Amino acid sequence: MKASTKKTAAVLLTLAMLFSIAACGNTAKNPAENPGTLSASAPENNGKTPEQGNAPEVKDELVIGFNSVPSNYDPLNGFYNGVQILYSALVQTNADMEIVSDLATDYTVNEDALTYTFILRDGAEFSDGTAITAEDVIFSFETAKGNASSLDLSKMESISANGNEITIRLNKPDSTFILTVCNVGIVPKASYGEDFALNPISSGPYKLVQYDVDQQFILEANEHYYGAAPGISRVVFVKMADQDTRLMAVQSGQVDVTLTSAVVAANNSVNGYYLLEEETVDNFGIAMPYTERQAEKNEYGYAVGNDFTCDITIRKALAYGLDRQRVCEEALNGYGVPAYSENDGMPWYNPESEIEFDLAYAQSLLDDAGWVDTDGDGIREKNGVKASTTLLYSAGDDVRQAIAMAVSNQILENLGIEMTVEGVGWQDLPARMYSEPLILAWGSSNPKTSYMLYHSSNAGKEDWYNPENFTNEAVDGYLDAAIGARTLEEAIPYWQKAQWDGETGTSMRGECAYIFILNKTHLYWVREGLDTGTQKIHAHGDAWPLVQNLAQWKWN
Repeated sequence: MKASTKKTAAVLLTLAMLFSIAACGNTAKNPAENPGTLSASAPENNGKTPEQGNAPEVKDELVIGFNSVPSNYDPLNGFYNGVQILYSALVQTNADMEIVSDLATDYTVNEDALTYTFILRDGAEFSDGTAITAEDVIFSFETAKGNASSLDLSKMESISANGNEITIRLNKPDSTFILTVCNVGIVPKASYGEDFALNPISSGPYKLVQYDVDQQFILEANEHYYGAAPGISRVVFVKMADQDTRLMAVQSGQVDVTLTSAVVAANNSVNGYYLLEEETVDNFGIAMPYTERQAEKNEYGYAVGNDFTCDITIRKALAYGLDRQRVCEEALNGYGVPAYSENDGMPWYNPESEIEFDLAYAQSLLDDAGWVDTDGDGIREKNGVKASTTLLYSAGDDVRQAIAMAVSNQILENLGIEMTVEGVGWQDLPARMYSEPLILAWGSSNPKTSYMLYHSSNAGKEDWYNPENFTNEAVDGYLDAAIGARTLEEAIPYWQKAQWDGETGTSMRGECAYIFILNKTHLYWVREGLDTGTQKIHAHGDAWPLVQNLAQWKWN
């Protein structure tokens, strides 16, 4: 048997096992009969009313081929990406990134930007039918803060309630705090315990009815949800970690939606499915060490700085001499768009940050600075030093590798700068990321990412945001003003000036410590007839951004 035939057989066997699990899981009656699994049963009338009789069945279920299955559904301690599916928050953002009501019907922020007041709606219930109270809201916020989770509630000084009026007091202004509020899923105080992560009680449009470890999880519409009922009442998420399995699942019609990649999408079409292309801020770029090589290692024991990339002429030449559209074509088969910042297309993006591909200008920068190819080997040099550096990427990441190779080839061809591509394991990258250029990926729906990437207080930390050790006093001032503003809207001019104020900034027109390359288009196979609603601009990561509006999906 040929290797390709063996692989196909293996994928088919995997699919058969996955869907036999799903089928068996639907009949589970008692978690004790299936350890690690919550019970789930199909609706008795299959979505029909008695009046419909033998009318054609209306499709009311959905199967999604997903890349992972969570092992924790606690929104206060680990379950963040899909929080809006299972849990309501006080407020939410809509597709235009505007703050809209959820469990709170209204909210205000005092002039001092320290006091937030929310009015809790009447009549909202958890999935067990118990009322959602102000006490539950207080408990949820205090528990999330106590868990020291990725929900940053460090500035929350207190939370209290007077009837349905909930007051949160901050110790320092933070214009992005309201976006954190959007991600605090509200849980019932009375039922929250050690087993909540796998037996959650929902406050959102869906509830978890079944979980099979590392295989699948199943959601059903929460009949006690205060808002409009989801357009699809039952959703099965089946783990399909590799591209071959996902492609064969759509080819055989066993899933309704699944993720795909640029390579697969460019070389396949599937009858009965359309290719959904979603706009993103899933951006890829190069972190360029900003300082010259330091004599001392950093607090983690790693080398810091790079005598080649610390030269702004080199960074600017790379930025202007890179044809980003060509990289999109070569690395992603065209499924991407040029990127100019960490927040392209968001309300706080500064379009003046954009630069044009200008090869002549880039070459002149190098020529004027004395970087010339005197020996004819195709690589420039200056004072006996070659224009050469490494370009690191995380080993095993095909997208980052393809981007790195496309950049390296083009930069050598266009500019005579050698960037030797090297894949390095995640565990080994920290030892090198402070002193060598590195392909990184960002993208979030929170402008605070910009603060983490560029504020001097975060320079050189081990959290991956600013390994290049970028610092700039003017940028710090704008970022501090943005965080200290009263509202998201009032902060926008400061976020924009931090990117480019006409003289300096974080962008490639400014200090150019980060060379942005492209925003990857997120791609999915979707069964014809399925409407996935109005999507927000997708953040980094292909899977969870797609389903953040799952309650709006419907079959046409």
